[in-house]
Amino acid sequence: MRIVIIGAVAAGTSAATKARRNNEKAEIIIYDKDSFISYSGCGMPYYIGGKIESADELIPRDPTFFKSKYNIDIKIQHEVLSINPENKTLQVKNISTGEEFIDSYDKLVIATGASSVVPPIEGVDRDNVFTLRNIIDMNNIKAYINTHRPKSVAIVGSGFIGLEVCENLKSLGIDVTLIEMLPQVTPGLDSDMAVYVKDELERNGVTVLTGVSATKIMERSIILSDGREVQSDFVLLATGVRPNTALAERAGVALGVTKAIRVDERMRTNIEDIYSCGDCSEQFSVVTGKPIYRPMGSTANKTGRIAGDSMTGGELTFRGVLGTGIFKVFDMTVAQTGLSEREAKSQGYDVVVCHNIKPNKPVYMGGKEMVIKGIADKKSGRLLGVQIIGYEGVDKRIDVFVTAITFKAKVEDLFHLDLAYAPPFSTTKDPVMYTGMILDNAINRGRKLITAEDLEILIESGQPYKLIDARVMSQYEKGHIRTAENIPHAQLRDALKDMDSDTIAVTYCNKGVTGNAAQNILMNHGFKEVYNLSGGHKQFSKTHK
Repeated sequence: MRIVIIGAVAAGTSAATKARRNNEKAEIIIYDKDSFISYSGCGMPYYIGGKIESADELIPRDPTFFKSKYNIDIKIQHEVLSINPENKTLQVKNISTGEEFIDSYDKLVIATGASSVVPPIEGVDRDNVFTLRNIIDMNNIKAYINTHRPKSVAIVGSGFIGLEVCENLKSLGIDVTLIEMLPQVTPGLDSDMAVYVKDELERNGVTVLTGVSATKIMERSIILSDGREVQSDFVLLATGVRPNTALAERAGVALGVTKAIRVDERMRTNIEDIYSCGDCSEQFSVVTGKPIYRPMGSTANKTGRIAGDSMTGGELTFRGVLGTGIFKVFDMTVAQTGLSEREAKSQGYDVVVCHNIKPNKPVYMGGKEMVIKGIADKKSGRLLGVQIIGYEGVDKRIDVFVTAITFKAKVEDLFHLDLAYAPPFSTTKDPVMYTGMILDNAINRGRKLITAEDLEILIESGQPYKLIDARVMSQYEKGHIRTAENIPHAQLRDALKDMDSDTIAVTYCNKGVTGNAAQNILMNHGFKEVYNLSGGHKQFSKTHK
């Protein structure tokens, strides 16, 4: 059997090595038009910033490695120009020599990856404008910095790569302006969590401009849609990626609704004996079962392994993704998995949302607060998605939530997890457990939550309500929500006689715990509709400055 794979980065090499493990006799060849293969793209921002000293650390394997260890032939600088599924042939061009030749296959894997989106901005073809998708891009940016010693940069886009490069360029002493056409940074997060990222960026000296786009790139500046001119010695376009599907389309391979290559659970396309994996292929959501496009290195490796197994007779199948992501921006860690609140509502879910603000371990052990936003389905109680902003321990918690959502956990299940506890690592009731308790109380035990956004709507509605600040007076005087009445938790029972139990009541404290205690008092005394403010005054003041 002759297996031909197009693409030699994460997915293609994973497919090849798994196929070899299953079948020692198969002839396996990979074509890639680049000079670099099997590299760690996620490490590129840190090489640019000098945190990784040698680029060789990101390129640990070359064609010789794959030949000697796996008996796989990798032809770099070879571009596949066309695929003929009828006679199972490929037209290939040797870029170095210009020679073109025909090759044949029994099984074909398309792992052509994705390319950076380059928006139609005037001046985008200037020598000081870059994208960051592969090792050549990385080397070009590094060479420009070393040669020109730029003092300023404009980064267009605020996704993972844009923010990671932002931090690393700032560490080199370069002034950074971040430009995002949406009204918030980090488009994948909900706006009530993205505000924490924006504050961290600005705290570290980054100029953040949202709600504007770049219209023209000049030699040493960039013109924005609102007419402002921003100084920038060079520009990084971090405006997302799109799947490389042109070769597949010309061969009749079908695309999915996301415009990536449509595959089944065994990575098979609509054409017999043609498979696809990695960033060029479509995935589906573990939560909804619907097609999504989430190009990640982890997913590329996974789908590559499944493709390699499938075409050599194995039984591995793809089970979907949650779109899990994590990145570091200065001292802060940002993570997300599953559906955002925005996505869940667009999918028709009636959601309950909580903002749980807790330290990752006891404060006496140096614990630092993390904000956990949990999104759950009110009808089923199923956890749909989580976003976390914090410092230490964010990675541990997001992976617990990933596991829970993958196995369709309900919010009530989180409290019962037997999580590891010792003061150097966690609190007695871990923030994961607390998140489950808050959501369980809201869904199953009548302890309703109200978000800052919905409280603002209530305040503006003209509807009768009573907003109770349950903190001590000194905290209230330091800052409070504009229509709130200060009734400290300890005095609340005495104040009940002067309150109307038929009026909507909203309680809050600093972060939610005392607000919940006040809510319990009101409910236990017959108040009919009582809400606790999710995340308390801290979350409200973060989003309503």
